[in-house]
Amino acid sequence: MSTFNHQSVSTKDKPEPIPFSNLPRTLISRRWWWTTLLVVVGMVVLFRLGIWQLDRLQQRQTRNAEYVQQVAAPPLRLTSADLVVDPAGLRDRKVEVQATYDFSEQLVLVQQNWQGRPGAHLVTPMLLEGGEVAVLVDRGWVPTADVETGNFAQFDEPGLQSVTGTIQLSQTLSNGRETIVDGKQQEWYRIDVEAIQKQMPYKLLPIYVLASPTGDTIEQLPYRIENEVDLSDGPHLVYAIQWFAFTLLLGVGYLYFVKTRP
Repeated sequence: MSTFNHQSVSTKDKPEPIPFSNLPRTLISRRWWWTTLLVVVGMVVLFRLGIWQLDRLQQRQTRNAEYVQQVAAPPLRLTSADLVVDPAGLRDRKVEVQATYDFSEQLVLVQQNWQGRPGAHLVTPMLLEGGEVAVLVDRGWVPTADVETGNFAQFDEPGLQSVTGTIQLSQTLSNGRETIVDGKQQEWYRIDVEAIQKQMPYKLLPIYVLASPTGDTIEQLPYRIENEVDLSDGPHLVYAIQWFAFTLLLGVGYLYFVKTRP
């Protein structure tokens, strides 16, 4: 009967993980310093994105508080240009205007939807101070069919009119760009008061009025648009928490990765 001798097989010992006490030195060693630098830069970027979202949250909360304050303020009776010395401070302020429309200078704000239907808004100057000054009034929405025919006279409101609404700021282009005006035009994509001023025979106030639906105006064209503002905090806090979590995961994950390398 033969006998088999079993020989033990030697295996390479599994490397020990780097002790925590040696981890700082390892992170800046020749092997790891460049990776550590990239990770630190990534963590700084992620953390800064979290701070940015918190800044956005604060801005939104400030804007919401300003809106609530404006809505609670008594309506401003707009009679002259002297009342609009600080346009930004009057944004969303309730306003009352009693004057006559100048339909000869009426504008059409195109590509505007109402409850999913395409159309346009009629923007008409209202004459103040004996006709020397005017304020643009967004009178509401009309369907595309009426825009194509150009028969806007059916929506005229002649004589002295009383309008209630909210003050809105001029809709300018971003980054300080100017709206290019090629002669006198009726159709516009935004209510850029400064650009529109170039084709008006009188001075325009640096704001416009968004007419509010009241009384009989609710169910008749042009349909007036309610000024709706989202007063929630939005997603900024959730996004900030996510960015901070990504920062922590990147840092902890990298430390664990380096610690377990041979």
